[in-house]
Amino acid sequence: MNDLLFFVADKNMAEAIGGLLERDQIHRIVRCGRFKFDARRDIKVAAGQNDSGLYVRANELLRPLVADYTRAVVIVDEEWEGSPGADAIESALRGHLNDAGWSEANSLAIVVRPEADVWLWSDSPHSALALGWASWDVLRLALSKQGLLAAGRAKPERPKEAAEWALRNCGKKAPRSAALYRQVSSQVSIHRCEDEALTRLLDALRAWFPVEGA
Repeated sequence: MNDLLFFVADKNMAEAIGGLLERDQIHRIVRCGRFKFDARRDIKVAAGQNDSGLYVRANELLRPLVADYTRAVVIVDEEWEGSPGADAIESALRGHLNDAGWSEANSLAIVVRPEADVWLWSDSPHSALALGWASWDVLRLALSKQGLLAAGRAKPERPKEAAEWALRNCGKKAPRSAALYRQVSSQVSIHRCEDEALTRLLDALRAWFPVEGA
């Protein structure tokens, strides 16, 4: 049996999870016990489904994998056309996991608010450099002038629009690609992150894989 399955809606989220969990000594960074993880094997993308399809069909997609994994995480963005809102999405995903054979003790339904692009943002040089800017201070000032970042905030309220603006205006006109998500998630400090979805994931890892002797 493999330790941990992720089912996500698109490649952006897959790269974000892969960049985070394939860090060297990730168990020490998370402050949990060791667990086996291979992004190529353990992250499944709902190809052709996107967030709305995963919201509707997660049980069908998960059911064939229940014999292969001891724990499962399903991640869906809150914001997409026709979205019923975060609470309804999470409730539906929880039902899908139960129906597919995973209990609340060994699985987790996560809704990222508003969307995966929020994980591109932190008040660190890694986010700024990935988006083509020299430093976070320079990028923060530019975003503030554009009305894309409120005073005292580390993350824009509209993270996708802010990322697209930053990439268009960095002087390089780099595309917003899945590689950006891995670049940021593989470097930023998780202990400074205030994102609820990421916090829930880290808490689950600590509960599922406790430190030996703790």
